[in-house]
Amino acid sequence: MKESETMAKTTISCPQCRQPVAADITRLFDVSQDPDAKQILLSGAYNLIQCPNCGYQGQAPTPIVYHDPDKEVLLTFFPPELSVPVNQQEQMIGPMINKVMESLPMERRKAYLFKPETMLTRQRLMERILEEDGITPEMLESQQKRLNFLQRLASTSPEARAEVIKQEEELVDEELLMILGRLIQSAAASGEEESTQVLAGLQQEILENTEYGQEILIQAKEQQAAMQDLEKASKEGLTREKLLDLIIDAADSEIRLVTLVSMARGGLDYAFFQLLSERIQRASGEQQAKLTELRENLLEMTNEIDKAIKEQQGLAKQLLDEILEQEDIEEATMEALPSINEIFLDVLRSEIQKARKEEAKDKLAKLQKVASAIQKVSSPGANIELIETLIRAENDDAINAVLDENADELTDEFMQFLMNLLNQTQQQKGQEATAEKLQQIYRKALRFTMKRNLQKEA
Repeated sequence: MKESETMAKTTISCPQCRQPVAADITRLFDVSQDPDAKQILLSGAYNLIQCPNCGYQGQAPTPIVYHDPDKEVLLTFFPPELSVPVNQQEQMIGPMINKVMESLPMERRKAYLFKPETMLTRQRLMERILEEDGITPEMLESQQKRLNFLQRLASTSPEARAEVIKQEEELVDEELLMILGRLIQSAAASGEEESTQVLAGLQQEILENTEYGQEILIQAKEQQAAMQDLEKASKEGLTREKLLDLIIDAADSEIRLVTLVSMARGGLDYAFFQLLSERIQRASGEQQAKLTELRENLLEMTNEIDKAIKEQQGLAKQLLDEILEQEDIEEATMEALPSINEIFLDVLRSEIQKARKEEAKDKLAKLQKVASAIQKVSSPGANIELIETLIRAENDDAINAVLDENADELTDEFMQFLMNLLNQTQQQKGQEATAEKLQQIYRKALRFTMKRNLQKEA
């Protein structure tokens, strides 16, 4: 945050004893000047004071202006406990609004700047900011209920938890499991092993003692079985005939079927459907009807997968175009690394071929810079595939298992690359979950390599 624009050392009156207290006070939260301004405001970790006279600790009541130019939002809040008349409020807030306008180029000074919205409470200020992200007060209340449930469950003795879960089973849904998953990731990333274990234990108990949780466990079991079947067939030599047999056997389980089709989409080509059509012609009665229905389902599923891939290709092309527009293409590529996947590489290869065919030399040179930057981090010392495997690992035990299996890959170069990737991801907006996972992986990998080095020295 730019201190000269938003934060100032000032003396205010303690809300409790009214004695003067020196404090760093932020009144203007301008997202255009500081991308973290919104998160700081929502977290409540601002304008905190500790009074040396009476010991008061808390937030200092101060007027606030919040500005987000991308969403054309300008909000003001004046704490009612200050008991300042409206005309004086406008005099105090006016200079901050002027500062907002002066910081914007002329073309971005729009009508909303002349009509700031007045928030009557701090809670309403937070809700209004979140509304712009599509988060309603009802959604906030729903989330708080689930957080309260998890807190209650954590403070309940293990033998009584099943009863608590039964009482609150209506709160167990996808939203609850997502909240719990984020809490587990956050605790693990912070190195809080005990908290991580407690939360993971709660997750398991919730899954085992609720109808929704049982469905999740069954789905996971079915998915695992499908992956094992496909892996076994691949080791033996996967053919279209074997793939068709696997899919026919899995037809009665929607989860297994979806898993197989999504993993083996490349094998469901024209020749595959020819084989299936021949099976249908040879069959009769009920079996023929089942195979015909299966063919229709497969055609619909592959069509949906192809649509999703097309969308991902469009996003990959958009990302590539954004990289090519940057002055430092290599740096831009490194910053985009967490979003670069196999689809992006396919798009990049296709664009390089197209540029060569059209003899677009300038564009080809830029594309080759992108390819070169990716190639540098794809060297043996920077095993992208290993990092992707670690990111997919569901828990600490799974991460440790992957590290054990790839111990020889954990070189100094790999650890340096992992640390650089973590640092880059932490600086990117919208990559918080990936950054937390990478931090968890880095801690585990670092601990693993340190332990290994100690064993060598011994």
